[in-house]
Amino acid sequence: MLSNNQRKFLKKKAHALKPVFQVGKTGVHPQFLEEIDRVLEKRELIKVQFLQNTFEDPTEASSDMSRQTNAELVQVIGHTAVLYRPSKDHKRIDLPKK
Repeated sequence: MLSNNQRKFLKKKAHALKPVFQVGKTGVHPQFLEEIDRVLEKRELIKVQFLQNTFEDPTEASSDMSRQTNAELVQVIGHTAVLYRPSKDHKRIDLPKK
């Protein structure tokens, strides 16, 4: 569980990021989740964009993605979600203390 300071810190870091994944008509499926899992291990912080032609609700789909990949949902703004999970082998982000 992230504290408010940690969440704010991650939002600042994510601001400059470009979305790594796009969710379209096919929605969120198991292969998509496996890819997100792999990329989270390498990058720790990613953006996922929900295209306008998707049938998924960005808020619900983002919380499902975070739950299934054991990641923290940092924020959902419009059609963009930010996910964070500390990496075991490729530690890049040092979160501030709570």
